[in-house]
Formats: sequence, structure tokens, C-alpha cells
Amino acid sequence: MIVDPTDQIDQLELAAPMPLRLLLLDDEAVNLMLRATILRKHGYDCIPASTYEDAIELFDRIDIAVLDYHLGAGKFGSEVATLLRKRHPEIPIIIVSATLDHYFGGVEDVHLLKGYSSTEDLLGALRSLDAKRRGSPVFVDPSQFFYSRICRVSGAKALVQIFDAQGLWVYCNEAAADYLGRHRDWFPGRNIQSEMGHILRNWQKVVLDVVARRETYIDGSRQGLLNFPHPASADATWSVLAYPIALHDGEPGVMLSATVLDSPRSPKS
Repeated sequence: MIVDPTDQIDQLELAAPMPLRLLLLDDEAVNLMLRATILRKHGYDCIPASTYEDAIELFDRIDIAVLDYHLGAGKFGSEVATLLRKRHPEIPIIIVSATLDHYFGGVEDVHLLKGYSSTEDLLGALRSLDAKRRGSPVFVDPSQFFYSRICRVSGAKALVQIFDAQGLWVYCNEAAADYLGRHRDWFPGRNIQSEMGHILRNWQKVVLDVVARRETYIDGSRQGLLNFPHPASADATWSVLAYPIALHDGEPGVMLSATVLDSPRSPKS
């Protein structure tokens, strides 16, 4: 049987999913161009808009909306989101803002904070929302997203671990996991003392004390996390803090943050 090549091409085109059409709303031309360039490289069809009015005209052409909060001229992305939700309640909405002045929990499905949310956060949100839009299962751990936001406050170089009131790990960032020689997924649910008591200093006692007293612990030894010098930071001077936090479920917890201090400058000869 002879197969017409054009039929095969047509079938492939039908089978290939259409790229998601994203409304990108931002009054800053540079931000709009940069965001569109990045997302297009990841296969998204980006439809840019720089004003409230332009965005509204595009409602019938989009699958997901990514809206900047502050639009200038007294306009806000949340107003666009509210109108979009009324007209097309099936379209997912992401709002990106520079502050938390307008809180999470509006009509938007996801709220990302500028300066703390990375490109990967935006891409992850888009993938999840697309899966939800198509009726596919979405496996998102909100607790891990919650803790990753907290960890950003400590800075990219900080080794951050978060424990519950019993001294069990609930979160370990990439820097701490690498330093301790384990994958991040190994830590949650394990007890710090029973698993690493021979390697770590007595941080379980510190964790339990901080939970009980609800006071910040400041380590004065400057020795770091381990019982022995780590090859990667044998001569380093450390700053280690443990302070109480509320976990994602509202239960008491402790954040242990360790940072290498700058080495003292050599005295001038």
C-alpha cells in the first residue's frame, strides 16, 4: 500500500499538542521582552500586552495569563485578573508582584514574588496549571514550595534545614544537602540525632530548646554544623542561627541556618 507523505505530515500535526498561548502583561517593556524571550525558548506561544486595555482585548486568544501586578497609571494586574475570571473562569492566572502589599488569596491561581521567585518557579507553575487545565493529575507539594520561599530570605549560600518539634527534618535546601552528602529527598521525616548524630554537633538539643522556649539560638562557637572540619570549609568561620518558625501546617518548627562568614583579611606587612 502506498502512503501519501502529506497524510503522514497531517497526522503528525494533529497529534502534536498546540503550544500554550500565554498572555504576558507588563508595563515595563524590558521585563516584557525578557519574560517573553525566556518562555518562547521553552515552547510557549507568548502574546504580550503592555496596558490594561490591550490585555482585555486578548482574553479570547489565550490559555493562561501571566500578569504583572503594578501596571502604572493607577491600573493593576489584579483588576485584569478579576475581569478575566468573570469572562473566562477556566483560564488559569498567575500574578507576579514586587511586594506582598496585596496578599495571596485573590482570584489568581498562583502568586509569584519578584526577586524571590525564579524562572523555574514560573515554568513549574505553568506546567502545573496546564496539567490542571487539561484534567491531568497535578502532583505539587505545597509544603516544599512554602519552605523554599522561606529559605530565600537566608540567601543562596546559606545551608538551611527545617525541623519539626520532634527534631525530624521537614526540609533541607540544596546547599545543606550537598554539604551533608545526601540528596534533598533523603531528609524529610528522618530524625537528626539518630541519622547523623555521629556527624553533626548536638543540634537536636538546640532544636528542642528553641521549640520549647520560642527563642532564637545564636551559636557562639563559629565552628559550623559538624563535629569535625569539613574538607570544603576546614578554615572557615561560621555563623549559625536557629530560630522558631511556624511550619506549613501551623505547627511549631525550627529553621537552622548556617553561613560561612568572610575570612578575616591578612594584616598588612
